[in-house]
Amino acid sequence: MSESPSLFLPSHLPAAPSGVRGFPAPPDGAIKQEIFAQEGSFGAAASFALGLALMPGPPARAHWLWVQDTASIRAEGRPFIAGLPPCLRAGMIHIVARKPQDALFALEEGLRCRDLAFVLGELEGNPRALDFTASRRLAVASERHGVPLFLVRHQAVPELSAARRRWRVGPMPSAPDPWDARAPGGAEFAADLFRARDVAPGSWRGNFTTGWSRGHDHAAPPPAVDLAAYAGDRPLAANRAG
Repeated sequence: MSESPSLFLPSHLPAAPSGVRGFPAPPDGAIKQEIFAQEGSFGAAASFALGLALMPGPPARAHWLWVQDTASIRAEGRPFIAGLPPCLRAGMIHIVARKPQDALFALEEGLRCRDLAFVLGELEGNPRALDFTASRRLAVASERHGVPLFLVRHQAVPELSAARRRWRVGPMPSAPDPWDARAPGGAEFAADLFRARDVAPGSWRGNFTTGWSRGHDHAAPPPAVDLAAYAGDRPLAANRAG
């Protein structure tokens, strides 16, 4: 199966948004967080989850676990290692589970391993196996063993959950290009913390070029770069003459 571009994560994630007004600081201990990917997110949810994992800084423990069920792989693709941040490339352990219940088992076993920096999971839809009991088991394992869990949910409807923080992540129109109003700017996505037990909810906007901003405010423009001249909508002969 060919790789899906949805998981070609940039090697440069948006910088940790801890300095952005109102953005929640990393939790005091390991917790379970859920990230609901809206349609068309093109990997923004997984990228955001990794950004949350890296907010305290590069992981002190070298290895981390990424678990996907086969349904999420069919929909979103496999991770592209070369596209991960350099500090995460060598230590990734990737598990493919045929069924959601197998993925949940792998996630819980990973959370019991104190040598892991964190665990990232991806599930498609609302599988019956992920009921409140299963959600509670994952949350307890995360907090008891000190391993954070970031569970990305694709095409899923939020249901009863034991997650401490729950996010929605989806695509947004790109920011205006500061050098050419007719060109798209950096790719952007919205992150909405719609439920949390320890911090206030809020909405933020991430840009892979300029960083983070609160709500719909754009961050500062990127540094100047050389741009090709705008081709315009002209006949081919005119382009050659120009």
